[in-house]
Parts: sequence; structure tokens; C-alpha cells
Amino acid sequence: MSASSLRSFEYLEGLPGTTFNRLYKQPSTALAIFRRMLPHLAKSFVMALLYISHPMPVTDLEAWVRPDGRRERDNAVNLLERLHILAAATNPGKPRAYALTNPFAASLRLALTGGGNHHSFGVPYSTSEEDTMSITDLDEFARRQWEGVLGYMVGSTGMNIASEGVTLSQGVKILLASGRLVEARGKTVDITKDGFAFILQEVNAQVWTMLILYLQNAESLNMDEVDVLAFLFMLGSLELGLPYSKANLTQTQANMLEDLGDFGIVYQASPDSSYFYPTRLATTLTSDAGGLRSSSFASPADNNRGFIVIETNYRVYAYTSSNLQIAILQLFARLITRYPNMVAGKVTRESIRRAVSMGITSDQIISYLTTHAHPQMAKNQPVLPPTVVDQIRLWQLEGDRMKATVGFLFKDFNSQAEFQAPCRYAEEIGVLVWKHEGQRKFFVTRHEQVAAYLRNKSGKGG
Repeated sequence: MSASSLRSFEYLEGLPGTTFNRLYKQPSTALAIFRRMLPHLAKSFVMALLYISHPMPVTDLEAWVRPDGRRERDNAVNLLERLHILAAATNPGKPRAYALTNPFAASLRLALTGGGNHHSFGVPYSTSEEDTMSITDLDEFARRQWEGVLGYMVGSTGMNIASEGVTLSQGVKILLASGRLVEARGKTVDITKDGFAFILQEVNAQVWTMLILYLQNAESLNMDEVDVLAFLFMLGSLELGLPYSKANLTQTQANMLEDLGDFGIVYQASPDSSYFYPTRLATTLTSDAGGLRSSSFASPADNNRGFIVIETNYRVYAYTSSNLQIAILQLFARLITRYPNMVAGKVTRESIRRAVSMGITSDQIISYLTTHAHPQMAKNQPVLPPTVVDQIRLWQLEGDRMKATVGFLFKDFNSQAEFQAPCRYAEEIGVLVWKHEGQRKFFVTRHEQVAAYLRNKSGKGG
């Protein structure tokens, strides 16, 4: 599961079942979740159950999986249950069976076969030739708006990097602050640790992070959370370059257009227009395709050309003319000289300590330098000089001796065998942080799958 899928899944997982029931009434939502959030085995289970009228016994479902794929099967079933797609059918005297929930099954069938008047995939709108926006124009609009958001976040460096013609609304600034991506200190705005982690994400993950912040504030904006979510999934199903009518949108969704326009996710000629265009940021919401590609963009996953060279004497050379990239570099390096297509500077104790004081970690800095390393540096193994990597970490450790990890402690096991099985399972799925075999305790970052494993083991034992 990609970073953006994981972020959206974590949000969906916390929703109540009644919200899922409303969400799944929209075929576009059912199709988006099926395409974007389910691994291949979970998709196979869904398709196996989609067109049968009776629940499938667990033994039949297990026959779809190789004997050595039990853990993968359990993970797939657990994921489907948490998304309220799969439910256990309990009939006295009959073996345990599974069935797809409704309205998910009905909506997915409708999405796959077509038909109906639900309009959940948008209604195309006819415009005059002079009002038509080209895909190039839409990409430029989306890039300009999104760079405006990122430019505001890293603007604390003192550089004037606001995108031309972009003025962020007060609502966007409040949203960034409420999500702790930036922190207001008097009249200045500083990027935070979470904000720098946001900068390091690929564009699609950045967009989903911002949209989830928007969803979390939907109630305070007097918006229906289900309407907001359904509209976002609908946007992911639209075709880039086509205009769509606003006539079939709810009031909540119509109000969203102006907010999403601030982020470059949709384009409107004016708030009173009868139509809107989804940009590439919108149409890639529910696909694995990248959002925007540009050498001036700050997202490492979308930036295929590295531009940073760092030497063993801590000198940094960045071959870029992007004010945004230069501003990000200035968060943790002291820049000395700027040329038309290059800046030169140095990573110093003071520059790293300043970055750490804003919440940026040494691992984030190292990750950024590695991801953006010049192609000539990228040939090295390791990419960055070990002395530089070690010194950056040491400079952080001077003022940071302890690291906190949020998670869950499992304890009070009756026997060593009872302790070892779930502990080993937690380690295999990558959530184990710490264990103490003598005290029969272990600590994990996520508890849902481990708890489900214990319940299944307990049920079979009984």
C-alpha cells in the first residue's frame, strides 16, 4: 500500500459503520476503494463473492490460497472487515461463511457494469471552444497553486518564493496551522517536523494529507463529512481535460470547489461558473499515477533528476534555479553564494541545530539529501559521505537524547508459548518496536492486526 493509500486508509478505518453505509451507496466510492486500497488477494476475494447470492464458507475461501499463504489470507480478510466490505454470516448449525456487505456489493456491480442515474462519476459539460482549458493549462494552474502552498510553508527562510499570481486564502493558512504543518510564532510562520515530512512526500500523498486535514475540519465548516468524502472519490474517477457540470452537486460539494481551487485540485473560471475542471491532482487521487511532474517541484518522488552534491567537508552545491527547492535547502544549510542555476553553501552545526529546533529530524535531512542527490553522487555506495551522515546525527543528538514512539503494550501472557506466537506475528508484519521475553511483554505501533490474530487464535483454541 502506497503512502497516500495508507494515509487515506487510516482515516477511513476510524469511521463508524453507518458512515460506510452511506459512502458505499455511491458506485464511484466503492470502485475507488476497491482499486486503490485493496491488495491483490483482497480484490480476488471481493470478485469471487461479488456475483454469488449466498455466503461463501470459510473452507471454500481458504481453498483460493496456497497453504503457505495463510498470513496473507488473514491480512486480506482483516482488511476487508475493517473497511466494512466483508462480513461473517452466522447461521446456527452451518459452517462459518463470509459475504460482501451491501450497499458495497451493489454499488461495485453498478460501477463495473454501468447503468443507473446516480451521476457519481460526474456529468460532462459542453463549453464553447474559447472557454476550453487545455491539459497543459490545467497542469500549469495546479502546479502554480500547489507550489504556492509549499512556498508558504517554507517561506520562513526569508526568501520571496510565493508563486506568481497566487494568494493563499486565510482558510488554507488556518488548515496548515491546525494540521501542525506550520507553527505561528508571533508574526513569523515556521515549518514543523510534520511539515518537513509533508514536503518529503510525493505529491499524491501530500494532496491526500491536505484533504484529510480538510475532512477533519469538515464539521467546523458546517459540511457533511460523507458528502466531502464521496466528492473526493468522485474526483478521482473523472477524466483530465473534460469540464463537468455543477448542477448535480450537493451544497456541500459546491462549496468545496472554491476551497479545492485554492490547492489547485479543481479549476473554475469563476465561482459562478456552471462547470469545473478536475486537474491532474484530482484525477490521480485514486490511482497509482503521480500527481505532477516538474524539475521545480519539491516532491522527491516526482522529481526524477537529482540536483544536490555534498562533499566530505560539508559543502553543498545545488544545481537548481527553483526558489522552492532553494528555500527547502536553506532550512538546514547555510547558503553562501547563488548563481543563475546553482547555489553553494555548507551544512553546519548551527544550521542543523536550527532545523532541529523547528522539529526537523536528522533522518529527514539525510533522507532529503539522499533522495535529491545528483546522478553522479547517486552512483556512490553509500550515496552520502558517511562522515557527513554521522555528523548530522551527532549534531541532533547534542540536544535530543530521547525519542518517543506512540504505540500499544501487550502483556500478562500466561505462558511463553502464548507470548511468542503473537510477538513473532507482530515482528513479521513490521509493527514490533520492543519486546522483553523474560517479562512476556512486547510493544507495537499498531494493534488491530495483532488483536485480530489473538482473537482468531483464541477462537480456534476454544
